[in-house]
Amino acid sequence: MRVAQVIGLDPDRIDEYERVHADVWPEALAQIARSGIRNYSIHRYGTLLFATFDYVGDDLAADMAAMAADEATQRWWALCEPLQRPVPERTEGEWWHTIPEVFHVD
Repeated sequence: MRVAQVIGLDPDRIDEYERVHADVWPEALAQIARSGIRNYSIHRYGTLLFATFDYVGDDLAADMAAMAADEATQRWWALCEPLQRPVPERTEGEWWHTIPEVFHVD
């Protein structure tokens, strides 16, 4: 399953966001892998961040809950969340807004 998400970025903190993502903590990367996420990318377009990843697990909700419970991930999110600005279209409970795929070809 492919997932795409979008979130805003504080325009005054773009350099900081890109700097911390140039050296993501190994513990955070390990949890991403344990949660069944592969081919994870974040792209920036102005002040919008667009993320895509492939989910290879069997229970996305459980794997995302495990990620949210991970101590290193919680510290990473505490570092990154002040830099981000959720989009108005997000649904209740979302930070990054999941967007639908409308076309794909391999």
